[in-house]
Amino acid sequence: MKATLGGGCFWCTEAVFQKLEGLNEIIPGYMGGTTPNPSYEEVCSGTTGHAEVIQINYDEDQLNYQDILGVFFKTHDPTTLNRQGNDIGTQYRSEIFYHNEEQREQAEAFIKGLTEQQVFDRPIVTKVSPADTFYEAEDYHVNYFNRNPNQPYCAAVIRPKVDKFVKSLA
Repeated sequence: MKATLGGGCFWCTEAVFQKLEGLNEIIPGYMGGTTPNPSYEEVCSGTTGHAEVIQINYDEDQLNYQDILGVFFKTHDPTTLNRQGNDIGTQYRSEIFYHNEEQREQAEAFIKGLTEQQVFDRPIVTKVSPADTFYEAEDYHVNYFNRNPNQPYCAAVIRPKVDKFVKSLA
């Protein structure tokens, strides 16, 4: 099965999801914009309309879509519009791109449940949108955190997020 999620910086999202069993592939990329074949620099400019996303191919015998959504909402702030922490811009928006009606229904129901349970102090702003053309990010973005753990952004932002997630699995 395939899931496509925008939860801020794709380096962060990829690093967190790499800790899950049952994922066959995680590809950082761009979705939801208007510019064909956008570059990282173009997406970061905020002019293409794309979100930084990860596209996940997962084994349904080990994980289900609800599991994927649970990790997604646990590991980013779905209440901040067009930002995650110090990363600001539409490319960092919280968005679920569904690949079929079942995913759309599950995503909307998941958000409704979180809202009813008042899991977050502020309203959830995560968009639920149909998946469109996925553009793979440049090769240097793939497995970025694991290849660059001492890079300042990785050490200051991604490492604490990954550590917190791993601790929550224990």
